[in-house]
Amino acid sequence: MTAPSYIGRFAPTPSGHLHFGSLVAALASYLDARAVGGRWLLRMEDLDPPREMPGAQAAILHALEQYGFEWDGELVRQSDRHAAYAEVVDRLFSLGLAYACTCSRKQLEGYNGIYPGLCRNAGHSMDNAAIRLRVPELTYAFEDRVQGEYRQHLGREVGDFVIRRRDGLYAYQLAVVLDDAWQGVTDIVRGADLLDSTARQLYLQELLGLSQPRYLHVPLIVQPDGHKLGKSYRSPPLTPDQATPLLLRALRTLGQVTDDCLNDATPREVLDWAITHWDANLIPRTLTLAEAQLR
Repeated sequence: MTAPSYIGRFAPTPSGHLHFGSLVAALASYLDARAVGGRWLLRMEDLDPPREMPGAQAAILHALEQYGFEWDGELVRQSDRHAAYAEVVDRLFSLGLAYACTCSRKQLEGYNGIYPGLCRNAGHSMDNAAIRLRVPELTYAFEDRVQGEYRQHLGREVGDFVIRRRDGLYAYQLAVVLDDAWQGVTDIVRGADLLDSTARQLYLQELLGLSQPRYLHVPLIVQPDGHKLGKSYRSPPLTPDQATPLLLRALRTLGQVTDDCLNDATPREVLDWAITHWDANLIPRTLTLAEAQLR
């Protein structure tokens, strides 16, 4: 891709501090953009206030700066975009492409997370209800730049999915599609835990007449017991004194070759070197990598 046509982004959720897994995802998206002279945007995915940790947004920004990252333009917060989400939800509902669902979690137990369509033709009002998008009985497929072809049948493997929760909060699937289109994002580089969400996003893009970005899903860093690194499993937050060694470790995790001359470099010097040596083809083609094997 030529420079003017590449717009990438990093979109953390402020439910906790950045950890090593976050760093791997941020580094991959940053280098992939900068290696072709592209833009790198920063978006805070603060859709779920009850899950947000006080001070997490400021801590995330501070950590990125300490690790040498710089982003283009102003930080975008999804909490400022509710009006745009509401307009699309109302439009999809009025066209019959989405419907209100009053099912409780208990009612949906035993369906393995695949919505069985209980409210599909019930005609509920939007008040005090979740809003689900009707999905077609079709398979959506795309070619991931690292993981290869990925296919998912929306009807059988997902079912009608929520775009606005019962408590009025907007769903990630809706917000990410609208915001990526609004920001002109051409390339999405993120963790492989979101590979399973992509078919839903492709369908929403198609439904709303939005262009499809390219996708690159990097291996998810997991603890030795298989759990994803994250606040729930006490993953240590990034600290400034470890910036250079952790950046180098993240580069090696992404399959990139590092140089001993970088051991005493500043974080910014590591990033500048990595930009000129970036090769996405070297990223391991696997969905997970155990943290214990990366030390």
